[in-house]
Amino acid sequence: VVMHGINMVYKLPPYYPQAIGFGADDAAFLKRIGFNSVRVGVLWQAVEPRPGVYDDAYLSHIASTVRTLSRFGIVSLLDFHQDQYNQRFQGEGFPDWSVQDDGLPAQPQLGFGADYVGMPALSRAYDHFWANSPGPGGVGLQDRYAAAWQHVAARFAGDRNVMGYELMNEPWPGTIWSSCAQTQGCPTFDTGPFADFYHRVIAAVRRADRHQLIWYEPQVLFNYGSNTNLPPLGDRRLGFAFHNYCLQHDEGGQSSTCPTFDDLVFKNALAHVAATGDGLLETEFGATTDPQVLGPAVQRADQNMVSWVEWAYCGCRDPTTSGPGAQQAIVFDPAKPPRGSNLNLPTLGFLVEPYPQLVSGTPTSWGFDRTTRKFSFKYSTARASGRRRFKAGSLTEVATPAMVYHGHYAVRVSGGAVASRRGAALLVVASCPRARSVTVTVTPARRSRRQGSCRLPAAHATPRPGSR
Repeated sequence: VVMHGINMVYKLPPYYPQAIGFGADDAAFLKRIGFNSVRVGVLWQAVEPRPGVYDDAYLSHIASTVRTLSRFGIVSLLDFHQDQYNQRFQGEGFPDWSVQDDGLPAQPQLGFGADYVGMPALSRAYDHFWANSPGPGGVGLQDRYAAAWQHVAARFAGDRNVMGYELMNEPWPGTIWSSCAQTQGCPTFDTGPFADFYHRVIAAVRRADRHQLIWYEPQVLFNYGSNTNLPPLGDRRLGFAFHNYCLQHDEGGQSSTCPTFDDLVFKNALAHVAATGDGLLETEFGATTDPQVLGPAVQRADQNMVSWVEWAYCGCRDPTTSGPGAQQAIVFDPAKPPRGSNLNLPTLGFLVEPYPQLVSGTPTSWGFDRTTRKFSFKYSTARASGRRRFKAGSLTEVATPAMVYHGHYAVRVSGGAVASRRGAALLVVASCPRARSVTVTVTPARRSRRQGSCRLPAAHATPRPGSR
């Protein structure tokens, strides 16, 4: 399964997407552009507004968004989102009652990003969190956090429309941060309090939900080239969720050095999952209209066959961002229909592309040339385990969005046959008997055409639209 999607995180009260106007028309739009996933922000301060008291009405709003997306074939990644801890530090995410800064002044207030390195009170609050310092009622801050996650997991356990739980957005290491600001990262933090935190929260989630994927992030400086030293976390259903931003571009608008650092981020992420066996998902990148950043970012993910979720669906008065909302949005105002002047078409032009969504085999490469609009994809019919192959006639699905082909394309398949109607937004390929590999090529055409290398098996002659 390959994911392309978008973040929908509303960081202001009441902290759920419906409150800013995100609804069925937005979900329908995401389906039209070929997206199949949304990272939905869930804020601890909304889940647990008072110590030990959970707001189930808030979780019902989140569940409503999950259901709305599911009606259009889109799955949700639930993300405990935070930036800069709490509003006291020009941030959001953690409840007021969890703030322990030893009375240090929340000064100077330098804005998102700069506050991390310039506001000692902010790092002190994180220090207390990583130490699991006793909070209200003498209960450790991490213990409260883990219990909140357990409550959320109990609410969504068994929900097939949820693709997992992302335990924390962009963890800041606290006053030890300078030891992380180097290419080798910070093993003392990663293998100590950081790993302890993940063990604690994973155990809590598993008490409520034994089966759902759990996604964990590295410390936030990983985004800019610092490596992770997190050890294997001891759960067989884990995924590594990483972000990829160009610090030089964010701080000064220069993108010339971005490819070097972006390649390093991907190298580190791929090496980590090769060592742990965990899944891999890029859950943030973008937040810019710069084609020299967006274009290579998408191409790099394709080259490495990595699923992604871009930042972000809307600006939504975001209080913790490196630029104005118009720079990060694909839809400017979710309260209005997602069409015409409400769309950020230049950004969409880089994000909307053909890609394999469901592969009955093991993908070996795919890529899209935006100039010619040619899509090339190759996969082996062998199972990813290396044991046995998928049987003949097994289906593979490729998104071919109307924004790219307008319903008119030619498809040529070697080792398979086309099982979908001409010009369908979801191209379905059935593998041929004895095929060891399948190659799919899609190009724009005035009249839709399809060519395969075998006859379509009778069972797939008239496939059910949107079948999985």
